[in-house]
Amino acid sequence: MSDKTPLSCVVITKNEEANIEECLRSVYGWADEIIVVDDESSDRTLELAKRYANKVYSRKMDIEGRHRNWAYAQASNNWILSLDADERATDGLKREITEMLNKDTIFAGFTIPRRNLLGSYWLRWGGQYPAAQLKLFRKDRFKWEEVQVHPRAFLDGKCGHLQNDIIHYSWRDFAHFFDKINSQSTLEAKKWIFTKRRMSLPHALWRTVDRFFRKFIRKKGYKDGFYGFIAALSDSLYQIMSYAKYWEMKRCSAEEDN
Repeated sequence: MSDKTPLSCVVITKNEEANIEECLRSVYGWADEIIVVDDESSDRTLELAKRYANKVYSRKMDIEGRHRNWAYAQASNNWILSLDADERATDGLKREITEMLNKDTIFAGFTIPRRNLLGSYWLRWGGQYPAAQLKLFRKDRFKWEEVQVHPRAFLDGKCGHLQNDIIHYSWRDFAHFFDKINSQSTLEAKKWIFTKRRMSLPHALWRTVDRFFRKFIRKKGYKDGFYGFIAALSDSLYQIMSYAKYWEMKRCSAEEDN
């Protein structure tokens, strides 16, 4: 009989050769099953994943929520730990999960705190920690909303909260940090268009100012020094960048209709 923890670790990837090995190593030999679902990577992600994963699939992501639901459906176990390639399960977290699965629980899923790193610096303030996310759940009680961008998570049952961390190598450096803000603000603008959300410049400006003071002052981002300042400033700029892209998309659409 296997002494591995009876759960499936599912990782969604695309061009993650720099991260995938360390991610899978963090659960290799502990999780009963490791599954990688890759979005047609052009680098060595698939090759590296096959060294550790029990199942490796190549599947083009169409709709994010649908893609994730498909990945979870491939799991043999009912309990699933969902990781991104830039995340690592800590030893403390693995022990906590194993202990939880060895006894009855009233919960259908659990949030896990994430230790977000900018380079080698751990962002502890400004809302960056614990920043818990629903990462551990029963397959038969969880699903993602099947929409184009920023899907919502739905859990059928009570949600518990684990104490030990996932380490999240969020950003390699400031350049990577700003690249992510750029791509994510594009997704945000597309979401507003898709959901027919009405946004105005005054509201966007208010959100821009509000987010900085909320992160840097109220949530004490200043305690992270210059890192905290950049994180708060970027969260603030994200609001006006999203609006600018939303405004441009609507304008282009109106021009095409005319």
